Amino acid sequence: MNILLLGSGGREHAIAWKLAQSTEIQKLYIAPGNAGTSLTGINVPIEVNDFEGIKLFVLENDVDMVVVGPEEPLVNGIADFFLNDGLLSDIPVIGPSKSGARLEGSKDFAKAFMQRYGIPTAAYRTFSSTESAAAKEFLRSLKPPYVLKADGLAAGKGVIICPDILEADQELTEMLDHARFGKASEKVVIEEFLSGIELSVFVLTDGKSWILLPEAKDYKRIGEGDTGLNTGGMGSISPVPFADSEFMEKVRLRIIEPTIQGLQSENIDYKGFIFFGLINVNGNPYVIEYNVRMGDPETESVIPRIKTDLVYLFRKVADQSLGSARIEFEERCAATVMLVSGGYPGSYLKGFQVDGLDREYPSLLFHSGTITDENDNLVKTSGGRVIAVTSLAGTTQEALLQSYTTAAEIDFQGKTLRKDLGFDLF
Repeated sequence: MNILLLGSGGREHAIAWKLAQSTEIQKLYIAPGNAGTSLTGINVPIEVNDFEGIKLFVLENDVDMVVVGPEEPLVNGIADFFLNDGLLSDIPVIGPSKSGARLEGSKDFAKAFMQRYGIPTAAYRTFSSTESAAAKEFLRSLKPPYVLKADGLAAGKGVIICPDILEADQELTEMLDHARFGKASEKVVIEEFLSGIELSVFVLTDGKSWILLPEAKDYKRIGEGDTGLNTGGMGSISPVPFADSEFMEKVRLRIIEPTIQGLQSENIDYKGFIFFGLINVNGNPYVIEYNVRMGDPETESVIPRIKTDLVYLFRKVADQSLGSARIEFEERCAATVMLVSGGYPGSYLKGFQVDGLDREYPSLLFHSGTITDENDNLVKTSGGRVIAVTSLAGTTQEALLQSYTTAAEIDFQGKTLRKDLGFDLF
């Protein structure tokens, strides 16, 4: 098969690394990719939302399947674009329809969906830009801290947790009255704060059946002890110690199955990943958010723990035979440490040479924000998150130790990392 993978981050490098191992792969293309994905396939200079450019490339290069990494092209309707084009309709897209992508593209839709199907989540209300006064009144009916969520996509920055009512008022004014996140905050979801430990649960579905993938826990704050600003993710571990069989059975019965049944009830075409952002509140799972793709940096811990051929699973999704699929997991634990640019998640410089990539390591290196400089052929930084270092070992502690050991050997100007991953679990 010829497969086109859309995206350019650590998630896409991990998926490309796994796809490239399949005996069914003839050519693997990644658009636009990064310096790391070029080691597993052929990078193509097409942006993920250039649907016409993607169409032309797919037709000219006999692409048999398109795998969508990031959320934005899904929310923008790439699956529908293929399905409704006579030249593309027979080419499967691994990713939900535009209707299904509303689970991530609209926080208001997702919360209402959960409410309709009795899926446990925090109490909430949604307010538009003309309802600022009512929104502030609702805030005062809640106890601090206060959770504000931009309704639409905001590059992972649209969720704000405020410790007091004064800050919540200010943030709400910025979001609703001053369009802090543009169109994404034309509506804002205000919800009660849930106290507990978060984790990420993933399924792959063909719209009828689903299979559970390894769960993971990521660390979003830049500072140790979960302090400082939110980032796209500073690392992840898999499995999650408290996600035992009893807890996961609650997840299955209360969250996964009602979600799949809800999608079917509403005739929503959904073929791809569902990411359940959960929180464990006194042993009970609640949904914080849905994502309609794999997480990042969770993918860098989850994908190495899947032994089964990913192309095989994707073919099962495409022909809706996932119910008969077999899947096997790696027994070992995975730990991912993210190396980020100095100043991230605020302003940062890029274009610095990444040293230490030419050595052999007992860890996997997944590139996130890198490019290969055409002038000197050197790998250089091109984003906030630069390299994800993943290790597999008998215990999570051993995997973390190996990832930190490898991380110390990789260097670039301003390199930053968190040194306390797993601090809340062990």
